[in-house]
Amino acid sequence: MHTKPRATMKDLYKVEGKAELVHAEIVEMPPSGADPSVAGFEIAVNLREYARQTGRGRAYPDGTGFHVNLPHRESFSPDAAYHIGPRAGMRFLEGAPIFAVEVRSENDYGPAAERAIQAKRADYFACGTQVVWDVDLLNEDVIKVYRASDPDNPTIYRRGEMAEAEPAVPGWRMAVNELCR
Repeated sequence: MHTKPRATMKDLYKVEGKAELVHAEIVEMPPSGADPSVAGFEIAVNLREYARQTGRGRAYPDGTGFHVNLPHRESFSPDAAYHIGPRAGMRFLEGAPIFAVEVRSENDYGPAAERAIQAKRADYFACGTQVVWDVDLLNEDVIKVYRASDPDNPTIYRRGEMAEAEPAVPGWRMAVNELCR
């Protein structure tokens, strides 16, 4: 019987494109479509402005790697993130972001996708992330804000409202409409 070798962080650094290391396997992620990409970018730009104004933390766009240490997961690559740890130069950032954004793409729907999204959110919280946004541009409930302090009861934001990421990003707000142009 042929056993697949366990992938490592060293292997992950060699992958071209977006990927994560989960259950000792490289999980490659296909490129997202136009609308999800724009939404993630808008969030990252908005977070960057907040970081510049407050002098606290750094915003990161899609494709940034975060090295974590769970028994079954060694990395995250959210669609946008806010991190308060030290810079990492050319390497992955150490530790999870305090705020992570996952923007749904066309393959992120259905029962299996829901289970995977919920499991990933639990992993974020286990690594110290305080807030996770589940952004669904096709749903009336565009942003679901999950908090580590109450992970089963998201705050929901719709078009025309201002979303937040308290307590991870104190005082920061973003118009939901900026994601749905």
